[in-house]
Amino acid sequence: MPRHLTARLGEGLIAIWGVVTVVFVVSRLLGDPAVLLLPIGATEEQMRELRTQLGLDLPLLQQYLSFLLNAAKGDFGQSFQFGRPALTVVLERLPATALLAGSALAIGILIGGMAGALAAIYRGSVIEALVLLVALLGQATPSFWLGIILILLFAVQLGWLPTGGYGSWQNLVLPAVTLACFTTASIARLLRSSMLDVMRDDYVRTAYAKGLPPRRVFTWHVGRNSLIPVVTMTGILAGELLGGAAVTETVFSWPGVGRLIVQAIETKDFPVVQAGVAVVATIFVGVNLLVDLLYTLIDPRIRQAS
Repeated sequence: MPRHLTARLGEGLIAIWGVVTVVFVVSRLLGDPAVLLLPIGATEEQMRELRTQLGLDLPLLQQYLSFLLNAAKGDFGQSFQFGRPALTVVLERLPATALLAGSALAIGILIGGMAGALAAIYRGSVIEALVLLVALLGQATPSFWLGIILILLFAVQLGWLPTGGYGSWQNLVLPAVTLACFTTASIARLLRSSMLDVMRDDYVRTAYAKGLPPRRVFTWHVGRNSLIPVVTMTGILAGELLGGAAVTETVFSWPGVGRLIVQAIETKDFPVVQAGVAVVATIFVGVNLLVDLLYTLIDPRIRQAS
């Protein structure tokens, strides 16, 4: 493995450790889950017995060290709410989130890439102004507001699509479009800016001076060399889509990891919160390692340096 990838892997492991540590501390500040799990009117002795079973009567440092050792083995304990291993509960919801995030990312790359390229090619025109205006609105629109508007329009008024749920492509359309809005706008603006910067470089002028067709110049010189910042942004957005889909999943009743974590926070289901955040953080680190690997394929200078 190249040295820079090894270094990034080490940084990623430290990041995962930091995230799960923060979640562990915050989850302990949310309150006593024994109060929630036991029925109203439970005696203090029953609460004390349950805290002992859950290990919540141990000193905080001992709880933390035990948590780290078990988490390294993939054991986050039993879910208080579901009575099953917390990691199993999270992994059962992961395919739904991956489907939603992957669909949103595909929409963002396709539409955002086309819009950004058109804005760069037709710079100074009405097309560029329109793309920038729509992209600005897309980045500024809250996902929960957009989701509600889409439900009211396409589900309630027109009746074309369901208001939520999971199981068919019709259920996927509205949440995927909602989640893709910010991604599409970000990719469009970044690709336009990157292409305009590359088009000012000397080697592009040289390619034109040699008489190369404009399509070849844009494909091999402008397009390829504009991809590095876009790949970086796409990697970041992919991680954010997985971790930040909680609002969209809640609005559309989509049974994903984000919605599960929100429900676990409400019910003080610490093991599920910790397992969910650890899974999302691990995926985020993995995606960024994949982005670093793609760098070596796109830019020969990085490949030679590594």
